[in-house]
Order: sequence, then structure tokens, then C-alpha cells
Amino acid sequence: MPALALKPVLLAIPLLGGAVHAAPLESAYVAGGCFWCVEADFEKVQGVDEVISGYSGGDLPNPTYRQVVAGDTGHYEAAEIRYDPDQVSYAQLMDLFFRSVDPTDGGGQFCDRGDSYRTAIFVQSEAERQAAEAAKVEAAAELGQEVVTPILRFDAFYEAEDYHQDYYKSDDRLPITSVGFAVPKSVAYERYRTGCGRDERIRQLWGDDAPFLP
Repeated sequence: MPALALKPVLLAIPLLGGAVHAAPLESAYVAGGCFWCVEADFEKVQGVDEVISGYSGGDLPNPTYRQVVAGDTGHYEAAEIRYDPDQVSYAQLMDLFFRSVDPTDGGGQFCDRGDSYRTAIFVQSEAERQAAEAAKVEAAAELGQEVVTPILRFDAFYEAEDYHQDYYKSDDRLPITSVGFAVPKSVAYERYRTGCGRDERIRQLWGDDAPFLP
């Protein structure tokens, strides 16, 4: 499915968090570098109820953020995308995911380097695997480059600390950050995302097919 055909899936109205849904929610699990950014992107998608930041892919139960970014746990920074399959399909989410990251980078994402920032898709069934594989093949064909994002068997997902949830839209103020003093998390997030070059690189890769760019 071409990425351009997916753009109507995105909302031009406020987010649907907490919206009434007819079907039971399902979950998709992905790693796309900084989980704040994955959360911010996918909570814009019609049919997505909410996105939870967390950790997946490693062996350590209930890891902390410090343990994960230290690189000793095998975990990725990951996100659980809770969605209504009557409004958006798993295949559509996979197409959107590839176009929200740099799937050609095996060493991390953008300015964030290291194993915990690599991309991955964690599948729970053969149907999900087939949909993810099809999206990966299509992404590689569109880019004309090797896509290195692995498709892995889902094992467990551990929610990140409360501090990380909804970071991109929080008004909580941070006393000291690398991007300023006494700024709200939402402002710190925007400065981080710009400074990290995420949108710039995605625009370079995907052009008009990048679904989440301003």
C-alpha cells in the first residue's frame, strides 16, 4: 500500500485518546529510537487510542531507563501502540512506522546512538509477521536501500517510568535540561527533536511520503 494512501488515516483534529471504540483494542509493539517521538507521532493517528513508552527485546525483567540506555540489558526503547482495528489496521501502522524512522540505520536513530535506540518490530503472530515483512519489503523498494530494521518475536513489554509518559505534551517544568532551564517537558521535547535532526533526516529519506512531518 503506498504511503500516500495512508495520509487520510492521520487526524487533522485533536487526538483520539480515550475515544469511544467499537472493537477491543489491540497492541502493536515497535522500537523507533527515542520513545517520546514514537509516542508523539502515533498518538496523531486516527484509531490509535494511546501509546505507551517502554522497553522490549531484552532479558532483564522490569528494567529501568538507566539500565536500558547503558546497553547491558538487550532492551530497546520501545512503544506499545494501542489501536482500534476497526479504524486502522496493523498493516497501515507498519507502513506508517517505517516512514517515521530511518530504517537504514543499524546503529541507533538520528543523534541517539547505541543498541537501545535501534529500530525493531516485535510481532505476536504469523499474521503480524507477514504484514511487517511486507511493509519492510515495500519500504526497501521505495528507498532503493537495504532496510535493516529486524522483525522479532514479541516476548514482553515493560512500561517506562511515569516521567517518560506523555513527555511530548506535558506542561511539567524541568529545572535543568540540556536544552534550557525551567522549561516545560513539551518545550524540551520539541527542542530535543529539532536538535537531534529527526525530522530533517526523515524528510531527506521519505520526502512527501513522511506522514508525521509538519
